[in-house]
Formats: sequence, C-alpha cells, structure tokens
Amino acid sequence: MFSFKRVIIPILIGIGFSAFSLLSNHFDFSVLRGIEWCGQFIVLAFLMMFIRDMAYIWRLQILTGKALRFKDAFQIIMLWEFASSVSPSMVGGSAFAIFFINAEGIPLGRSTGIVLTTALLDELFYIIMVALILAVSGISILNVSGLPFNPTTLFLIGYGFIILLTTVIAIGVFIAPNGLKKMLVGLFSLPLLRRWKAGAERTGDEIIMTSEELKGKSFSYWFKAFFATAFSWTARYCVLNCLILALNPQMGFDWGHQVMIYAKQLIMWVILLISPTPGASGIAEISFTAFFGNEFTTNIADAVALLWRGISYYPYLFIGLAVLPWWLTKLEKRRTAKKEIHDSQCTMHDSIHNL
Repeated sequence: MFSFKRVIIPILIGIGFSAFSLLSNHFDFSVLRGIEWCGQFIVLAFLMMFIRDMAYIWRLQILTGKALRFKDAFQIIMLWEFASSVSPSMVGGSAFAIFFINAEGIPLGRSTGIVLTTALLDELFYIIMVALILAVSGISILNVSGLPFNPTTLFLIGYGFIILLTTVIAIGVFIAPNGLKKMLVGLFSLPLLRRWKAGAERTGDEIIMTSEELKGKSFSYWFKAFFATAFSWTARYCVLNCLILALNPQMGFDWGHQVMIYAKQLIMWVILLISPTPGASGIAEISFTAFFGNEFTTNIADAVALLWRGISYYPYLFIGLAVLPWWLTKLEKRRTAKKEIHDSQCTMHDSIHNL
C-alpha cells in the first residue's frame, strides 16, 4: 500500500543533508550576482539527462525482449530512480526494481535476471572506463584535497571491491550458479549470519533462475545492452561537463579538459556509492566542491553542486511521487479486471456443471 509518509521522510532527509552542506560551508549567496552563464549549455545539461533516461528505457526493453511497452518501461525507470533517490546509496533501488518489473507481468526469475544483468553491465562499464582513465592519466588523478578522508585509499578499496563483486557474480551467473548458491548458504550458516540464511537461499535460487534466463543470449543482445549502458552513463556524466561550460563562458571547449572532468566523475562515483545518506545527499555536494571547486573563478562551487543535483537527482523525487500513485492505481485496476474474469469463468463453469 502506498504511504506518503514512508517516502516523504527520506526526501526531507536528502534535501536536509544538501542544505546542511551549504550552511556548514557558510555559503554566501551574494556571490551569485553578476555571474556570466550560457543558457545553451544549461539546456544541453537537461538534454543529457533526457538522453540518459531514454537509453535506460531502451536497455530495459532490450533486456525484456520488448515485452514492456514504452509507457510501462518509462514508469519502471522513473520508479527505479525514485527508489534509488530515497534509499541510501549503498542500498540502491535494485530490490525495488525487481518488484516493479515483476508487477508488470514479467516472471520473478526473469525480473531478477534483468535487474542483475543491468547491475553487471553498469559495473562492467565502470571497470573498463576507470581502467582506461588510469592507464592514460595515471594515479595522480586521485590526488584531491579538501575531503575529510583519503580519496585515493577509499577509491582503491572501492574499485577493488567492485571488481571482486562483479567477478563473483559473473562467475556465479554464467559458470557456476549452484556453486555460488552453496557458497552463500554456507556463509550465512555461520552463527552471526544465520538469521539471514533463508534470504541467502532465496538469493541463490534467484541466481540459478537468472543463469537459466541468460543462457543462449546472442552477441547482438549483449552488444546492444552494453551500448545502451555506455550511452546512458556517458550522457549522465556529461551533465556536469555542460554545467561547467555553462558557468565559464570564456573557458572555451578543450577535449583534454572535458575528458579530465569526465574522468574525475568516475573517481567521485565510488565515494557517492558508499554514502549512507539517501541519494548520497550531503556527501555529493561536499565531494563536488573538493573535485571541481577549482573549475570556477568565484566561490560558487557549492551553488553549482546544488544546480548539478537539481538536474540529476531532485527531479526524480518529484517525478517518482507523481508516477507511483498512478502506477499503483494501474496495478489495482489490473488485479480487479483479472479477478472479475476469474469470477466470471468460475460462474460459467458452475453453470455448465449444474446443467
């Protein structure tokens, strides 16, 4: 059952952390007066988010074999982003996504396989791109000051964990699903973890179903799915490139500089990924200032961070609030129609039987 209270609290927490990051830095809003900016790049930033969402919808239709109409895929993606926005970044919205896809008539095993596949594609894109960035720029790109922790150490730990987790899941899904289930059940049979053993068994069963679902997929299937993944993530990262260009009209377009901005976002993503706050609120704004504060001639990095979040994060809160009741009403109508058909069939069967 939809509850406004259950979703408004995380939203308020997220906005509160963002506001606190500005207030704690004693941001002076007077510095915003007289700033030169280019409206074309602001519009382009919004366009990048639109392209990103369209690529996500396209990927979902690829992974479901076009079993979902565009409208249904759009609703799922918006609700998926909404769930991610109101959940701690380390939790994410994947569990909710399985429910959303399954509720649209996709079997549970296949829904789990689709969500797990999106996670693998996302992580694979990230692993490849970071490896390329580090090969070109070297470890020096990790030297960022102004954070209350060592970004190099945190990044290396996070990146290593992503590689390990992706490798384990890939082996479990494509090579040894039964072995991965046994490993999970064995791990959660330990005294301290035994209370979650039943959940581990269900996860193992879902991995086995996922493996069966993905067997025999063609090269074209994987190529299109990965291309959509790369397209969506690249568009998302380009939002910040557009904002920096918008607020630095005299900067001029330099490919090397733009690639460096893109590369820094890849590094910053690990920090946002492990944030305990809803949608990485607060942490995102602080990290933004540390990574990109030197891109601006005046002290407006905090305000730009808020604008960046206003394009890439906050809209999903309000779109999700609008879509969720509409989507739940659609599901209720669908259930009512199925019940009426079932009751009608039962009545007809009884009538024939009485004859």
